[in-house]
Amino acid sequence: MATNRGSNTFHGLLAATAMGVYLLLIVGATTALTDATAACSAWPACGDGFSLPATLDGWVALGHRVAAVLVGLLAVATLVSAWRTDTSRRVRATVTVSAVLYPAQAGLGAVVATVGVGAALSTLHLVLGMVIFGGLVAALAWTLEAATGDPDDAPVGTPSMSPPADDGERPPVPTEPVARAKATVNAYFRLMKPRLMWLLCLVASAAMALAGTVSPGLTPEVIAATLGGGVLSIGASGTFNHVLERDVDRRMQRTSDRPLAVDLVPVRNAVAFGLLLTVASVALFASVNWLAAVLGVVAIAFYSVVYTLILKPNTVQNTVIGGAAGALPALIGWVAVTGDVGLGGLVLAVVIFMWTPAHFYNLALAYKDDYARGGFPMMPVVRGETETRKHILWWLGATLVSAAGLAVMDALGVVYLVTSILFGGAFLYFVVRLHYERDDTAAFRAFHASNAYLGMLLLAIVVDTLAI
Repeated sequence: MATNRGSNTFHGLLAATAMGVYLLLIVGATTALTDATAACSAWPACGDGFSLPATLDGWVALGHRVAAVLVGLLAVATLVSAWRTDTSRRVRATVTVSAVLYPAQAGLGAVVATVGVGAALSTLHLVLGMVIFGGLVAALAWTLEAATGDPDDAPVGTPSMSPPADDGERPPVPTEPVARAKATVNAYFRLMKPRLMWLLCLVASAAMALAGTVSPGLTPEVIAATLGGGVLSIGASGTFNHVLERDVDRRMQRTSDRPLAVDLVPVRNAVAFGLLLTVASVALFASVNWLAAVLGVVAIAFYSVVYTLILKPNTVQNTVIGGAAGALPALIGWVAVTGDVGLGGLVLAVVIFMWTPAHFYNLALAYKDDYARGGFPMMPVVRGETETRKHILWWLGATLVSAAGLAVMDALGVVYLVTSILFGGAFLYFVVRLHYERDDTAAFRAFHASNAYLGMLLLAIVVDTLAI
């Protein structure tokens, strides 16, 4: 029991230190801190080096330095705990390297704050912070894998399709004319996968808001056409996905009631509906600019053909590579405002790309048996649940690092900073809980936490750029 308590303490210290480093990382990446250091350019305090700040910016800079000391103490405690508990050599080595790099990174930060050197050292300071954070997250993933993983959770190989789900468990198709009409309308709505629309439209909205800080092209007409085209594009992609997976949907319990799986909508009608949505979507994007229209076509083709037909049934990396489909709305939103692909849109797209596996692997854990029944080589089906939980933590770390990189943009400030820390910490908390609890309920909690994290992060971008 004492060993378990010691291990749990180490896990807690490791997670706390990682989030502490992330706090310093993302605060240091914002322009608010850059302005603050100009108001407190002495060391360790302001004025002559021992005076309290006279402005709010100065207090921000001093608070950052105090936080750096506290996080440094956490790093020392984590290092001591790593060597006192029964951890692997790679965990100890990674924690040790991170602890050794920490004072070097803090010292570099002191130089940047007081001397006001060029962009090269500032970039090095940021990159070192990312390396330290990444090392701590990797160590956390490895130690949780060792402490909570199931040694018998071996890969099962490539899954094979099972017989269709029990017909008796599927809802009956209405025969009464009015009820049938209502069911048909609802079926066409379901074909569009409306549950995906709010988040992907929020991705495009955040990209447009960011682009509006560097271009005058953000107008109500552009916003309406881009979001309208986005909704129709998602609807077209979802419809084609339903068409192409109709046979597999019948084999999976959670999809056996989809419109094409129960023959509520004829296949040719669904194809025609998808084509109609595609044409309308491209027309709306083209009314903004042709590059947005091209990217809209790419988004529909990638999800419908590349992901659905090629990636999803054939490779365990389907979710990772398929993350490009969710990242494309960020590029479309940026292009709609600026007319070209810019750095802000690319970095936001990277955030979405990194987030996708950390998000979807939770759902794959909860529906592992269903995906195996459908013949899909999802991570938990092919490589086991222990490996999947570890990968969720790694991709979460990559998501937070890329979100810190986005914070470098001048338009983002305190709202984005606070949101990143609070919801990033909550996301990490539920992912760590998933390692301990290892059940469907914990997987769904982590899944919903990932949705909340990204949704609030995107909303914070909109607020920071448009309302503050």
